Amino acid sequence: MSLTSPIYRIALTPGEPAGIGPDICIKIATQNHNCELIVLTDPALLTDRAQCLNTPITLKEFNPNQKPMPSRAGQITVLPIKTVAPVHPGQLDRRNARPVLNAIKQATQGCLNGLFDAMVTGPVHKGIINDAGIAFSGHTEYIAKLTGQQPVMMLTIPGLRVTLVTTHLPLKDIPNAITKQQLTQVISTVHHDLQQRFGVKNPTLLVAGLNPHAGESGHLGDEEITTIIPVLNKLRAQGMRLIGPLPADTLFTPKYLETADAVVAMYHDQGLPVLKHKGFGNAVNITLGLPIIRTSVDHGTALDLAGSGLAQENSLNCAIKTAQQLLSN
Repeated sequence: MSLTSPIYRIALTPGEPAGIGPDICIKIATQNHNCELIVLTDPALLTDRAQCLNTPITLKEFNPNQKPMPSRAGQITVLPIKTVAPVHPGQLDRRNARPVLNAIKQATQGCLNGLFDAMVTGPVHKGIINDAGIAFSGHTEYIAKLTGQQPVMMLTIPGLRVTLVTTHLPLKDIPNAITKQQLTQVISTVHHDLQQRFGVKNPTLLVAGLNPHAGESGHLGDEEITTIIPVLNKLRAQGMRLIGPLPADTLFTPKYLETADAVVAMYHDQGLPVLKHKGFGNAVNITLGLPIIRTSVDHGTALDLAGSGLAQENSLNCAIKTAQQLLSN
């Protein structure tokens, strides 16, 4: 980093307090960073979890009036958001669902108003949030409501970017959710953000079919014929380089991937198992189509590992570095 490079201020939300989010926040706090990390959580939670991990840390309350300074090993800057119920590693408590969402909300609003340059999110537990009586399908959808935008989920590892047309939906609901409007919006957003945020001048996108063998000319489903192909043809006429619809079982092969900048998968478990098989623990979740930069880890809460010291911080480090790269582009 040059002497003239800006020090970015990045909000970090640990997610579910009973999971490994606090653990990995503490682990990255043992390292120096060339950005300022602000952890939005209960200071007592970090203190207790640091004791579990036998990791000495010093807490510093966030002062927005001070200029950003790089985070240094052994210190965590905290924007306090109190938990409601006592936190025990591995034990969910629905009373703490609201503080989890409050942290995400404050981080998002801070990015929108310029307090933070970007936000990085740790893993949440969707089930316990819904058990608390709060309708919640995921980070991406929640942040979309806060920003008033239609986002696109992208997961990345070196050499592979996978984006999703639909995210957290039951399989039975997916065909009806893949409309011409939705598919057009997703592909257009991916194309735009690859150009604007990743510096890809003329992106090439691989587009998966929905059905086995991409519908087999209508014999295994007609969504390719009625929806996907017409949208691709329309966008190609606008100058986009789109290959597909391709059968998902052969799309993820070197023949295709070597020529592509991103894959557009129709649903969550069509595209992400391949990416996570190749790079789990080093993947980053990036939300496209937002007025802010948001990245996230590629894993869940891992309740069984919370407080054990066995949780790995690789994905969180990758998410922080990716946020900085996107800010620098």
